[in-house]
Amino acid sequence: MEFLSFLLSLFTHFLLLNLSLSSSISAQQITNHDDFLRCLSRRINDKTDESRIIHTIKDSSFYSILNSSIQNPRLSVLETPKPLSVITPVQATNVQSTVKCARLHNIHLRTRSGGHDYEGFSYIAKSRPFVVVDMRNLRSISLDVDNRTGWVQTGATLGELYYEIGKLSKSLAFPAGLYATVGVGGQFGGGGYGTLMRKYGLSADNVIDAQIIDASGRFLDRQGMGEDFFWAIRGGGGSSFCIVLSWKIRLLDVPSIVTVFSVAKTSENEAVSVINKWQYIADKVPNDLFIRATLERSNETAVNALFPGLYLGPVSYLLALMEDKFPELGLEIGDCIEMSWFESVLWFVKLESVDDLAKRKRTSRSFKGKDDFIQEPIPKTAIRELWRRLYAPEARLAKIILTPFGGKMSEIADYETPFPHRDGNLYEIQYLAYWKEEEDMNKTDTEKYFRWVKSLYEYMTPYVSKSPRGAYVNFRDNDLGSYNDLGMNIMKTKYEKGKIWGVKYFKNNFDRLVSVKTNVDPMEFFCDEQSIPILKSVDDI
Repeated sequence: MEFLSFLLSLFTHFLLLNLSLSSSISAQQITNHDDFLRCLSRRINDKTDESRIIHTIKDSSFYSILNSSIQNPRLSVLETPKPLSVITPVQATNVQSTVKCARLHNIHLRTRSGGHDYEGFSYIAKSRPFVVVDMRNLRSISLDVDNRTGWVQTGATLGELYYEIGKLSKSLAFPAGLYATVGVGGQFGGGGYGTLMRKYGLSADNVIDAQIIDASGRFLDRQGMGEDFFWAIRGGGGSSFCIVLSWKIRLLDVPSIVTVFSVAKTSENEAVSVINKWQYIADKVPNDLFIRATLERSNETAVNALFPGLYLGPVSYLLALMEDKFPELGLEIGDCIEMSWFESVLWFVKLESVDDLAKRKRTSRSFKGKDDFIQEPIPKTAIRELWRRLYAPEARLAKIILTPFGGKMSEIADYETPFPHRDGNLYEIQYLAYWKEEEDMNKTDTEKYFRWVKSLYEYMTPYVSKSPRGAYVNFRDNDLGSYNDLGMNIMKTKYEKGKIWGVKYFKNNFDRLVSVKTNVDPMEFFCDEQSIPILKSVDDI
């Protein structure tokens, strides 16, 4: 039996050595990981809980748990580095124990909420062995309708949050994203766009408290962490500073009846003309109105422009407003549907059932995205070029999304949260190429999609924000640079490297984030390829 156990141990170690294909794992690192697991196991009193919390390569469930919430299949291919283990805490003390044991045994952690990270930094580390802390079990939601507040654990999805709001009220809402499977941990930590952003700002603007585990393993709330720390995690990317356990949010008033609408333009000339007009009015219409514009293929041979929107009021008011402010869209009553705000959440993402909001589904499409901020209307020639580029074969599933700013987004100062892209921005534009998961098997097939996105991004250079060219941290883009980028000047300090992309995400707020990081995590326990560095940081992640 001892010999069999010895063989099993050797086999397991062999598998561990092959989990991270981009870096070699030393015997010492494997020993550290074994010690980490023993340390964590000793701190978990209930052995039933232990089987729910600790998942290693020896467990049959390891890969299903690892892959279950990877929302970009290109990041789950064989050559992608895999963690040594996945930890799925069931209570706050499990997170504390994980942090303390990881520090003690020199284990690198990545924290995952919903798995929508554009570049997979929440569950991939290319420079060294790592462990994923998956927050899926910490997903409770407790809402206080009378006080218009709620506590949402970081492993909950937006769909689960909307579902709970909808059960209790038809006249309360929360400003967050459209996609039901996005985890609140990542979205709130980086900002959080949504159809209510012109009325109420970002998700992060409406977070009023948080509970975290810091780099020392301490449990802290807003009072305990202090205002600078609390400021940093609401838009600066919480994973750079701590593990957020839960967020206290402000629930917001909406009318019991709202109106959703969608208009399509199928001819190039009309679409270009309407988008051009949209640029001049979408950020200036009343805050109750949100009109997004998208360009995408309608079929194999045609492109169209879509204008989906939400108005916080009845259809009669909307039609009068559009006739006054945006008659070029040609909105008619047949394009509109009155419903509750909660029902509008379903409508925007084309879900048929309320129950679908609470389902954790995994996408079958891979993607690559980049984004920009537009501060002056782009010329019609540029709009026409965007339209025509969607006819490329590699753009058959692509989208170009224009999200309007203005309203509350312009009223909040750029320093109030780390998200700095406020007044002066007309809209944010995102370029997205999608492809079928099976194409990931052939790197040559996928490279053409990357080239399409990068070419479009380069074309847009004259028309977008400058000095710096801005980017949204929740749409992370590895092309902006990373600490692993071998092409960078190796003589730069980590702070100097981090500033290259950090000022694009955070502009003048970057140095304040660095200051907070230096104070709360001076040993850089929490870090990834684009994390906030400390002021004098070692060149190592």
